[in-house]
Order: sequence, then structure tokens, then C-alpha cells
Amino acid sequence: MLDDLRELYQEVILDHSKRPRNFRHPEDANHEAHGYNPLCGDTVNVYLTLGPDGLIEDAAFEGKGCAISLASASMMTEIIKGKSVDDARELFAGFLKLVKGEDDFIDAGDASEKLMMLAGVREFPMRVKCATLAWHAMTSAIDNEEEVTTE
Repeated sequence: MLDDLRELYQEVILDHSKRPRNFRHPEDANHEAHGYNPLCGDTVNVYLTLGPDGLIEDAAFEGKGCAISLASASMMTEIIKGKSVDDARELFAGFLKLVKGEDDFIDAGDASEKLMMLAGVREFPMRVKCATLAWHAMTSAIDNEEEVTTE
């Protein structure tokens, strides 16, 4: 059963990397940041449209990278839409603990199962930076910081 679950997770990650959701540059984005992973060369630009109420009205990205990096960015943009900035930061903090192996579960509501699919990167410490690149860029965009690296 564990092998079946692992295979399903791999299929979802491959699907998100081959057909990333929200892969675009929205014209109305009012926050953006560029993320770079110097260890592998992955790059991502995260675009956010923040409403006056502090909600993330839209989230999108563009970039090049490995399957983990693209899948994580794709999932992240789906998950943070409609969330408050504080909720998005809290999700990132929980996701970081999950992929670093500091926690075995993330309480992200309906998104918990989706984020758990990336938990396997904890077995490959170099891949943690791939999985978190877009998330670092997202928080930098919120903070109006133009660039971030995983260093």
C-alpha cells in the first residue's frame, strides 16, 4: 500500500511539473519577487495580486527548474489564492517544517494532502531547497523584496 501511495504522489508531482497551474505573468500583479537556487540553477518569479483587504486575490509564477521546484510552485499558487498574507506565511512555516522533517503533518485544511505529497523531499536534503524556492519567493513578494536565494 505504501508503494501505491508513493507512486500516486510521484504522479501528482509529475503532473504539476509537466502542466503547472498558474504558470503566467498576470498584468495586474502588484507584488513580485525572483527566487534563485544557486545549487541547481532553478529560478522562479512569483507574482501576487494582493487586495486592499490583505487577501491574495491571484498567485502565479514563471520559471525553470526541476520537477520538484515546478510542482511545488504550482501547488503553492493554487493553495494560497484567497488566503490572507498571514495565512500564507503560516502555511510556508508549516511546509518548511514538513519538508525538513521537523514535523510529520501539516494542518493546511483542504491543502494538507497536497502538501504532504512533497514531504518525501526530506529524504533528500538537497531537494528541500527545490521544494521551498517558490515559497521563499512568495514571502519575499509579500515583503516587497525583489529577490531571494535559497542560500
